[in-house]
Amino acid sequence: MLPTVMTAKTNLIAALTALSIVALPAAPALAWGEKEQNFLAGVATAVIVDELLKNHRKARAYDQGQTAPVYVEPRPVHTTSIYATPIGRTFQTYSLSERKAIQRNLRAWGYYRGGIDGSFGPSTYNAVVAFARDEGASANLKSTSGAYAIYDGLIF
Repeated sequence: MLPTVMTAKTNLIAALTALSIVALPAAPALAWGEKEQNFLAGVATAVIVDELLKNHRKARAYDQGQTAPVYVEPRPVHTTSIYATPIGRTFQTYSLSERKAIQRNLRAWGYYRGGIDGSFGPSTYNAVVAFARDEGASANLKSTSGAYAIYDGLIF
């Protein structure tokens, strides 16, 4: 709406509301004393003033080209599971005896402290990453073929 139309509309609503409060008092309010009636008039006035202020803020925001704040759902932070990395996917392609051999060699060289069970978990992941880092092959961990090269070096 245009600002002048919004102002005229706001003034009209305020005038009609004030007129209805003055001209048509509530029937139960007539039975009350003067203090109760004044309290009721004060509450009604506060509600009207609040609405006028809200409309004024909206009109100013419209004039300044601002829009009402919009809630934006935060995007979830996606973390990659160690099982979805090339290291984890490649480890699962080896046979159980080969996986145990990888863990045995990592333990023999001081990188792995877990049980030799042939399953891939955080301990195996950390051991392979530390081994690759010390061997200068950390870049190989980013691809499946590089992970195969590291594991083959541990087995054979």
